[in-house]
Amino acid sequence: MSKITNYSLINMLMGASTKQGNDIAIKSRKIVKSLIKDKTLHLTPEERSIVERIVHSTADPEYADLTKISNDFVKKSLKSLRKGKDILTDINMVKAGVNSYGGDVKCYINHEETLKIAKKDDITRAAAAIQFAAAAEFNGIVVIGNSPTALLEVLNLYKNNKMKIQSVIGVPVGFVGAKESKEALHKTAIPHLITQGPKGGTPVAVAAINSLINLI
Repeated sequence: MSKITNYSLINMLMGASTKQGNDIAIKSRKIVKSLIKDKTLHLTPEERSIVERIVHSTADPEYADLTKISNDFVKKSLKSLRKGKDILTDINMVKAGVNSYGGDVKCYINHEETLKIAKKDDITRAAAAIQFAAAAEFNGIVVIGNSPTALLEVLNLYKNNKMKIQSVIGVPVGFVGAKESKEALHKTAIPHLITQGPKGGTPVAVAAINSLINLI
């Protein structure tokens, strides 16, 4: 592989855009691979690339143990992305981190109707935003990087045939509801990626979805 091609590949995989940045990214990727190699041998190359990017983005090798991916997650997600279906995020910070996607990336956390739903039903804005997305006939990949209530609302709407979902990246963070919401997702037939326990967050969510985008 030529240097130019190698730089382009690393730029695509890890966000570097200069020679110095590429050199750092290459070194970082080698370190990540060496740290988690034995923990990712059972994964497909596509799944491994996702986990490697999560570990790189968080500087936390424990994610190689915590990240769980359903067998159909990559296949269903890539099919959705190749068709240009929407991506829905729970918060704007996750939306801002999604790059190089030709389709629409949506977040309704600050939408006027979301605020009305939240007030009327006395629920979180994140959960209300999911309700609004479902009512707007969303159909694509859901990326939850912050709010357990948003993830639980996704599961509730899907269970009651009120929301179309191709796959879910469910990695809310925190000590209240995060672990439980992810465990609930893991028990469903929805194609999904989760992180076990309280860990997760925007960096993990963004790393996962951008890794998928890079695979299409």
